[in-house]
Amino acid sequence: MTTIEFNCHFNTLQHKLLPFAYRLTNNVEDAKDLIQETALRAYNNKEKFETGTNFRAWVTTIMRNTFINIYRKKKNRATTSEPADSYVFVNENHAVDNSAHSNMMMLELDGIMKTLDNIYRKPFLLFFEGYKYEEIAENMNLPIGTVKSRIFFARQKLMETINRSYNFDMSVMN
Repeated sequence: MTTIEFNCHFNTLQHKLLPFAYRLTNNVEDAKDLIQETALRAYNNKEKFETGTNFRAWVTTIMRNTFINIYRKKKNRATTSEPADSYVFVNENHAVDNSAHSNMMMLELDGIMKTLDNIYRKPFLLFFEGYKYEEIAENMNLPIGTVKSRIFFARQKLMETINRSYNFDMSVMN
C-alpha cells in the first residue's frame, strides 16, 4: 500500500474511528490522541496490510491494541499530579520526622502496661511481640487456655484504662 492510498483510506475512515476511540477512552481529547497514535502505528506498518482485506477492521484492531498498551503503561507507571520539584526536599532528606507524639503515646502505653499484674502483662507482651499461644504456654509452663484468657483479660484491662484516661482528658478539655 502506498502512502497516498493509505492517506485516502485513513481519511475516509477517520470520522468512523472517533466513536470507537471515545468508547475506549471515555474522553474526547484522549480519543483524538488515540486516533493519532493509531494513524502513526498503522502508517508505520502499512506494508503489513494485505490488499483485499478489510482496512477498517485492520485499523480498529491496531487502535484497540494501542489503547490496551497505553492503558497498561499508565497502570504500571506511578503517576502524580504534583510538580516534580515538590519532591526535592523529600528526596534529599531535609525534613526530620517529628516523633514526639508517638513517643508520648508509647510512654503513656508503657505506664498503662505497668499497672497490669505480672500474670497478665507477661503473656500479653509475649503475644504482642509475635509469639504464638502455644509458644507462650510452653515458655510459661501454663495450659494454652490459661494463656488465652490472660491475654484476653489483659486486653480488656488495657482498653478500660485507656478509655478511662481518654474520657478524663475529654472532660478536662470541655
